[in-house]
Amino acid sequence: SEEQSKMFCRKEAHGGGLMGHFGIKKTEDILAEHFYWPRMRRDVERYVSRYTTCNKAKSRLNPYGLYMPFPIPSVPCEDILVDFVLGLPRTKKGRDSVFIVVDRFSKIAHFIPCHKSDDATNIANLFFREIVRLHGVPNTIVSDRDVKFLSHFWRTLWAKLGTKLLFSTTCHPQTDGQTEVINHTLSTMLRAILKTNLKMWEECLPHVEFAYNRSLHSTTKMSPFQI
Repeated sequence: SEEQSKMFCRKEAHGGGLMGHFGIKKTEDILAEHFYWPRMRRDVERYVSRYTTCNKAKSRLNPYGLYMPFPIPSVPCEDILVDFVLGLPRTKKGRDSVFIVVDRFSKIAHFIPCHKSDDATNIANLFFREIVRLHGVPNTIVSDRDVKFLSHFWRTLWAKLGTKLLFSTTCHPQTDGQTEVINHTLSTMLRAILKTNLKMWEECLPHVEFAYNRSLHSTTKMSPFQI
């Protein structure tokens, strides 16, 4: 029936294979790429609101004070943002953290499993293996003042490669604003997809990364893949 078809579409757009259990707006955007029916937004609102797993998984994003954003980049893959999500359940491979790398222009994100104990050398190896081989050496890297990013090795490495390191301020650790949103989104998506089996998060990271990068971004009104 027509109603069953609509329900199937809503279910697939929200939590189907390679979807990210997003909220109302992004679920509607995904549906609108291929479908339309009258009062579609209302139907999506009702469906997502009833989806208890996702509602429980979504934590509140606390607002921060005013911050001074860095200059807006003009081309993809030259201005990069890096951060960590720490304290995840330890996986079979012993990993308990995610190294997040975001292109500040296209908003495309890479979620790389790592260890909280990894030093600057380990993180640099991850960066070259997972990022530089795909996108080249960036012009700038924005980060917080984690000891890894303040180390002599990290600073010297990027100075030799001609990359400028930019650090968020002590007063406003959310200087660029993107890290807070991405960290929150990643954590929410992992909880929604994994439900109770949280130690399987490493296996789900490629799924989550794909879902994040194929969804429309609120700033660009396009998905990172499209840019």
